[in-house]
Amino acid sequence: MKIVRIESLEAPELKDYAGLTDVVLRRLSEPQGGLYIAESPKVIARALRAGHRPRSVLVQEQWLDGLDELLAGHDDVPVFVGSPQLLESLTGYNLHRGALASMHRPAMRPVGDVIDGARRIVVLEDIADHTNVGAIFRAVAGIGADAVLISPRCADPLYRRSVRVSMGTVLQVPWTRIPEWSAAAPLLHDAGFHIAALALSDEAVSLDHFAAAAPERIALVLGSEGDGLSRKALDAADTVVTIPMMHGVDSLNVASASAVALYMLR
Repeated sequence: MKIVRIESLEAPELKDYAGLTDVVLRRLSEPQGGLYIAESPKVIARALRAGHRPRSVLVQEQWLDGLDELLAGHDDVPVFVGSPQLLESLTGYNLHRGALASMHRPAMRPVGDVIDGARRIVVLEDIADHTNVGAIFRAVAGIGADAVLISPRCADPLYRRSVRVSMGTVLQVPWTRIPEWSAAAPLLHDAGFHIAALALSDEAVSLDHFAAAAPERIALVLGSEGDGLSRKALDAADTVVTIPMMHGVDSLNVASASAVALYMLR
């Protein structure tokens, strides 16, 4: 490995890791920046298996053993090693998960490539919370769907918090961004998908009834935490579906709702 021991925080290569607040990380992770942060050896391993290229790795001395196997084939990637105190002052928190890697962001794939051959996909419209995005990806990977599409204003699945909450599954589930509904709906319909919007509505079909005679190909659409799905999303839907609730509760957290719906439609 190309080990670089650091004694100060002045090295320009360390700017990828400086002050890992959500605001700073967002600036680093925008597509034009081309980077995202993978946290923990398990997540780094999933990123490498997905074909993502590491730019550098940051690790405490006691976690150095074992990285040589993880980074096999990437001998030119610098591995920055420092004391726990130094690295905490750089990143803003204790690297208790062992390692961070600055990864090159892969190019966004065309929608048609991502949904080709898929039977169940999830569409996220304007979900703002990175934790919810990560949890939905984990449900998609664990319960079963083939791909995730996200709206232009949806939170980025490659933010550090999303990657961490997803247990790295955002790196194995195919996903990409879709255009606005005026273009996205025809794309999905042309590919043979029945658009099912999960929302509260007087005309909504109960999820269990919908699942009992589910279409062959379903695009399950989930909306933002506050306002739910937009009018354009609802207008694009072939069916509005709702999860029956009890005790005066009208809805679930969007990540919980995704897990329930995916289980019923598996």
